[in-house]
Amino acid sequence: MPDLTNAPTLTTERLLLRGPCQADLPVFTRFMTSAPSLQAQGETVTAEQAWFGFMIGIGHWHWHGFGFFTVTVRSSGHPVGRVGLIRHSDWPDTELAWHLFEGAEGNGYATEAAQAVMGWARDALGLHRLYSYIDTANSRSKAVATRLGATTDGTRAPHEPEAEVWVHKLQIA
Repeated sequence: MPDLTNAPTLTTERLLLRGPCQADLPVFTRFMTSAPSLQAQGETVTAEQAWFGFMIGIGHWHWHGFGFFTVTVRSSGHPVGRVGLIRHSDWPDTELAWHLFEGAEGNGYATEAAQAVMGWARDALGLHRLYSYIDTANSRSKAVATRLGATTDGTRAPHEPEAEVWVHKLQIA
């Protein structure tokens, strides 16, 4: 299957992070339309909206040179989520974000994948700071951000009033 993006492949002890491919659309659609974590926040979408979101993610890689990686388990190739960098036109900074598919939470995948993305952002893109915009009620994402060394002073994101701004200072290798 041809590459849809210019995303590099990143590997960790347990995970492989790669650009999105056509075969990822069904699992992405299932997540976006029915994931309990999205339902709890009232953020599920229709299948058509999920398709548009998938296409926008591919375009994001081409426009910015970064985007969401599909996170897979190295031993099986099974996709467990998406972790990556996003910067929308009206957002103030580059965000480090993570979304784990149903059944993948609680295994350390978000932290492990985000650490790989942070290293790549620093080394390949020359970024020194990333931001995560985390809903104040999302205790699991706050825990991931804390494990990654991010801090917050409770400031709210200007584009998302229910989200706190978490700052990741990328250490020089």
